[in-house]
Amino acid sequence: MQFSLWLALAGAGVLISFTPGAGAINTMSNSLTSGFRRSIWGILGQQAALVVHVVIVALGVGVLVASSPVAFNVIRYAGAAYLAYLGIRQFLSKPEPDQEQAAALRNEPAWSMFRRGLWVNLLNPKAIVFFLAFMPQFIRPEQPLLSQYLVLTATVVMIDILVMWFFFAFAAKSFQRFTHNAGGQKILSRIFGVLFVAVGILLALIH
Repeated sequence: MQFSLWLALAGAGVLISFTPGAGAINTMSNSLTSGFRRSIWGILGQQAALVVHVVIVALGVGVLVASSPVAFNVIRYAGAAYLAYLGIRQFLSKPEPDQEQAAALRNEPAWSMFRRGLWVNLLNPKAIVFFLAFMPQFIRPEQPLLSQYLVLTATVVMIDILVMWFFFAFAAKSFQRFTHNAGGQKILSRIFGVLFVAVGILLALIH
């Protein structure tokens, strides 16, 4: 991949990563509940889903998903339902003023955070459609495809990790003061609960 083309790819990747969505909300929520450092596990789960999306599009399966209303809608509504479930669970969660309970919450297993991040991004068929439109702009058919896909995937993943961790997860630290009392925890839970549900509704309604 030519350096000028890679720069264009990197610029597009930065813009995409800074666009708020379910991944950003999930990252900020993890940072608040489990801490800035441990939020990386959820981010890695989101990147695993991104890699799956790239592979799906590269193999041509993405065309079938995008052209099949049934397949597209099944994934879309499943993703919307999962985000709504996360939002309702967050909204109804009770404050944990007890230090021992709060410590248990902050020690959520890494695999649990990874799995949630994976599903948040994986159950988004619009990501597949997006990559169908996005990837061809940076792939040259006359050149070896595997190396190009590897460079594209590595670039987009690394940029997204940096943006998610050092922007969204770090930004959530400014809300940490609300986690020190039951009232603040309740407010944050409801805010992020509503955000998850809102993104789920948008995913279900926007065509």
